[in-house]
Amino acid sequence: MIKIAQKLKDQLWWLIISVDYDYSRIAVADHDLTDETLTLWLEDKHDFKNSLDECLQVDIKAREFAKIIKTENLNSYEGSKMHPTKNFIYQARVEINSPLKWYQDDAAVIEQQWARDAVLKAILTQLVETEAAGIYD
Repeated sequence: MIKIAQKLKDQLWWLIISVDYDYSRIAVADHDLTDETLTLWLEDKHDFKNSLDECLQVDIKAREFAKIIKTENLNSYEGSKMHPTKNFIYQARVEINSPLKWYQDDAAVIEQQWARDAVLKAILTQLVETEAAGIYD
């Protein structure tokens, strides 16, 4: 679960309302990854902004970004492995690299975009599910 501050929740709701609840209109305008944080700047695809200052800035801890990459199996593939002692082959997920190393060193541009889109989807899904659950509590 991604930790989202209340102020950011409110800003995300305003963005959701401004796109008429059409989540596919929310785009990642730009991004930045440091050792500690993934920063995404979000905007409406139908209302592109002139600068990043006009976009909604979302900061996610790098370790939460890594969890999403791992959960979505973006840094691994289905493959065959040989058991180290019993000499038989079995199907398993083969990790290409650790999540953040994979993102920075191994992922193609489109795979990096898929990872950022997965973060956006996770944030929006969590926001809607937790707020909807709060209504019925």
